Amino acid sequence: MPLGTLDRNPPPLFREGPSALTKLAFCSALAIFLMVADSRFQITAPARAALALALHPLQRALLAPVDAWDQAGDYARGMERATQAENQARQQLASQAVILSRAAQLQAENQRLRALLDLREALPVKGLAAEVLYEAPDPFSRRIVIDRGSHRGVRLGAPVVNDAGVLGQVTRVYPLSAEVTLLTDREATIPVLNTRTQQRGVAYGGERGVMELRFIAANADIKAGDALATSGLDGLYPPGLPVAKVAEVERRGDTSFARVGLAPIAQPDSARHVLVLEPLEGQEAARTEAAEEVASAAAAAGPASRPARGRAAAASASKGGTR
Repeated sequence: MPLGTLDRNPPPLFREGPSALTKLAFCSALAIFLMVADSRFQITAPARAALALALHPLQRALLAPVDAWDQAGDYARGMERATQAENQARQQLASQAVILSRAAQLQAENQRLRALLDLREALPVKGLAAEVLYEAPDPFSRRIVIDRGSHRGVRLGAPVVNDAGVLGQVTRVYPLSAEVTLLTDREATIPVLNTRTQQRGVAYGGERGVMELRFIAANADIKAGDALATSGLDGLYPPGLPVAKVAEVERRGDTSFARVGLAPIAQPDSARHVLVLEPLEGQEAARTEAAEEVASAAAAAGPASRPARGRAAAASASKGGTR
């Protein structure tokens, strides 16, 4: 090929244009011009508004999953907070229920203690307040254990009452506790008096928490609803304490005695606080000992007081003679 036919122009790839520095300067100047013009004359505001309007549906569509995720998280957190608040409310309700139940128990206990205090003031005997600890584990007897013993002055045979009436009698005494046999025990007996007819009798413990009045004549004047109180003839129970009420009277033709069922007034199953009374025998013994001490003191002071009285009489006589 002849050399004259060769194209000596450079290919388009190697054509030289403006330099990179020139392009940077031009773009920088254009950017500064556009910023100043937009800041001064707001020439790009319509273009920006149109672009924002055109891109708004796309933005909302792209933000929909994010909003859904945030809402799901808020819902889960709200459910968790609601569950925690519900648990706290249930715990507060349970604690308030316990407090309310405790308050009701304290109120009932306060009423029973007030009744015991009034009973102790009304009775002419000494009494010691005690609390029921538990029921004796013997299944063939009805006994309870109280928290007062010999160190507090509890004596064997002492009557035990509550605000309703007689509960039983102390049958065993320990240093820190005592055992009380209830009236409903099969071996318990107590002399009673019918407050309506003034007829005396003896009440015995029975089965299933009931009592019975034995050896009552079939033609005796007794009927359901009669109130029975202690007669005081045994020297242990003070007279006039409520014991039981006549529940039923059964008269049979084949026997000369009537079957009389009694319902105890003082329910032992609901007794929490009791009053231990001093037996009447102990009171009589204390009175006798006090009388003997007074007599002995008077006898011991008699010889010493006689010379003193003689000297006083002589002094008064001498004064009279001087006058």
